[in-house]
Amino acid sequence: MTLAAQGIDTGDTAWLLAATALVLLMTPGLALFYGGMVRTKSVLNMLMMSFVSIALVTVVWLAAGYSLAFSDDSFAGLIGGLEHAGFEGLGPDSVHGTVPTLLFATFQLTFAIITAALISGAIADRAKFAAWLVFVPVWALLVYVPVAHWVWGPGGWILDKLGALDFAGGLPVEITSGASGLALALVLGPRLGFKKDAMRPHNLPMVVLGAGLLWFGWFGFNAGSALGANGLAAAAFLNTLAAGCTGLLGWLFVEQKRDGHPTTLGAASGAVAGLVAITPSCGSVSLLGALVVGLAAGVVCSYAVGWKFRLNYDDSLDVVGVHLVGGVIGTLLIGVFAEKAMTGGTEGLLYGGGLGQLGRQLVAVLAVGAYAFAVTYGIGKGIDKVMGFRADEEHEHTGLDLTVHAETAYDHGVLGHGAPVSASTVHSAQKARTT
Repeated sequence: MTLAAQGIDTGDTAWLLAATALVLLMTPGLALFYGGMVRTKSVLNMLMMSFVSIALVTVVWLAAGYSLAFSDDSFAGLIGGLEHAGFEGLGPDSVHGTVPTLLFATFQLTFAIITAALISGAIADRAKFAAWLVFVPVWALLVYVPVAHWVWGPGGWILDKLGALDFAGGLPVEITSGASGLALALVLGPRLGFKKDAMRPHNLPMVVLGAGLLWFGWFGFNAGSALGANGLAAAAFLNTLAAGCTGLLGWLFVEQKRDGHPTTLGAASGAVAGLVAITPSCGSVSLLGALVVGLAAGVVCSYAVGWKFRLNYDDSLDVVGVHLVGGVIGTLLIGVFAEKAMTGGTEGLLYGGGLGQLGRQLVAVLAVGAYAFAVTYGIGKGIDKVMGFRADEEHEHTGLDLTVHAETAYDHGVLGHGAPVSASTVHSAQKARTT
């Protein structure tokens, strides 16, 4: 069978192959971004939580996740079927639009991977690694997969019945990970020394490198969601660049005005906030809308990361302040800035569309946020009851790198608090790994 007979477009396929690789690269980028933000005693543990998510989510996705998310709806717009479990019936001749179905499924897999990995930032420094290994596949199947079906799957209620728009993942990725991060942060409780110790990032160059890799990969994330090498992909690509820039500048403006110092961490965080917000809207708004979306996220998220100190929830690496808040901003502003030239019909409030689309976006945000929070809280509590989710106090104080992995990121002979590493400490860590 020829490519033409299959309906496969080689240009679209080549672009989606590249985009898939770019999105997969975002998870190692996230590992570096998060790894630089924690203290030296938990760097490797943070890296591992992201890397192991690649393997865990892939197994779930191949077994049942893809089928449940992207097969025809089987129950009231809530979940797909199992006809493609284990990728049954999918082969080189299967086509999704103008690209091979196997490629489309792999592209969507990379979204599921990074969404799970994002949650780890909310519970950095204090989660049992074994509990994380249990949490990730259960969460992917019970939270990510249903929401992906609602938003992108055939017959999903948000897509087909509600009519809310989400081009590249504000709902399934950003809001879901942010709400889930908040739930887990509440299950585990705050880190030792929260609001007392400084807990500064130990390696800002690593943070900036991670942010750069995330930004690079985000072009595949957003422009790849056009599923073709076309004008919509080009518009999403430019919108992604623009929003990342204004997010960075907005965050630095707030820091300069509020604190008197524009920081490296602020620049990296602002860029990520802008990219988060443009994710759902990059295929719906014009360049002007993208600039405003990014700026709004940079400014609002720079304040939102401080809410944890007022409300007493320890979101270690600001998953709630950046991904939940940024995702809400980007998803809601579709109802304000959506243009017919981008959407093919839907218009936002500023372009004569009235309040209808804004209302639909709000319903989607509330439904997804509430579902992700409630189910994640239940999963977290269940794991905590069965095996404990919170690391032992001694392990948390010493550092999870040594106590869990029997390794240290830097061979300087010191722990995260500056104390020399004694033979008894190493022996205790090794003993802890075998009991």
